Amino acid sequence: MFKNLSDQYKGSLLAFIGVMFITPDSLFIRLSDIGTWGLLFYRGAIPFLVVLIGLIIFYKKNFFNALFKIGYAGILYVISFSICNITFIISIQNTNVANTLIMVAMAPMLSAILAAVFLKEPTNRETWIAIFITFFSVTFIFYDSIQLGNILGDVFGFITALGLAINANLARYAKNVDLVPSAVIGKLVVAIFAFFFVEDFELLGTDKIIIPLMCVMCVAIPFVLVTIAPRFISAPEVNLFFLLEVILGPIWVWVIIKEQPSIQTIIGGVIIIITIGIHSFLALKKTQIKSS
Repeated sequence: MFKNLSDQYKGSLLAFIGVMFITPDSLFIRLSDIGTWGLLFYRGAIPFLVVLIGLIIFYKKNFFNALFKIGYAGILYVISFSICNITFIISIQNTNVANTLIMVAMAPMLSAILAAVFLKEPTNRETWIAIFITFFSVTFIFYDSIQLGNILGDVFGFITALGLAINANLARYAKNVDLVPSAVIGKLVVAIFAFFFVEDFELLGTDKIIIPLMCVMCVAIPFVLVTIAPRFISAPEVNLFFLLEVILGPIWVWVIIKEQPSIQTIIGGVIIIITIGIHSFLALKKTQIKSS
């Protein structure tokens, strides 16, 4: 059935399912009691083992062949993927969840800019208008964070968005190459990097359930799906689906642990989401008209 779908539907379905699995991620991070480096270690090690086993079963004797075929794009993907995995956790730990996820919402716009520069996909007037509006909205949120002392978390959130944009464009550029092995290596790099800073590896209380569940459901499964999606749809389109996390992530946290974002964050976030939503809708509509 999946084979009979168009590339647009395949990519959209993979991205949608992947991001829906991610939406409770911020809540699990907030509910966990483990330290930042311990959290990073397990978010690297557990998904690495889970997906590695899946790849070995899938590729069998061709596993190492697929691993060595990632090329330069795959190596760059490992670096970018590792960095944005680390910066996401640091951001969540140093600002409101809503702030981090709103920074992540910048990924589609950043993807469009990178696609125009490196993939020679032209950036139209509507995109530049959207970039202009979202830039000032983010500046508004940054100003609020400086007053609250959360600027560090917001900066790392922006770096995460940039990493996601780079990842999506690399996957788009190397769409004929399986970059899932690159993501697996990236998770290993995160685990090794965090290992040297972890003071205590023991999982206590509810962390025995929360950490493994988060690592499989919100990390391992989504990163495979989101890595494959750009083979079928453009990088900005893939990152568009991360808006679902921007909307649903803070709601999970707000409802369960009552962490309420500031008024400035809500205003800036609403402007960003509406702007990117309208821009993406117009872009998709234009694409459909051209293909029909």
